[in-house]
Amino acid sequence: MKPAPGRAALVLSDSAVRQVSKLLQLRPDAQGLKIGVKQRGCNGLTYTLDYAAEKSKFDIEVVQNGARIFIDTKAQLSLLGTQMDYVETPLSSEFVFINPNIKGTCGCGESFNI
Repeated sequence: MKPAPGRAALVLSDSAVRQVSKLLQLRPDAQGLKIGVKQRGCNGLTYTLDYAAEKSKFDIEVVQNGARIFIDTKAQLSLLGTQMDYVETPLSSEFVFINPNIKGTCGCGESFNI
């Protein structure tokens, strides 16, 4: 499956590129990070992120400044046009997804629906 013309499957911020690259350097056996979605929480879906040894046949591959992301088949439509950022505060650090497709989120912010 290919993303719609003119609309990127996923765009990484500079801080996300740096963090993905750093994580992949720590795991030389990983070819990239794989993003997916799964059923969870009170509003339906949540993001998953894991190391990937290889790209699956139907994954979309996003490479930005050396940072390699594979988007799972089941997540492709829900992630289309999303920006992935990496945010650090004094108490936490996390990847943040700015997704224009989200119609609603639960109160705690753990899950969303499309």
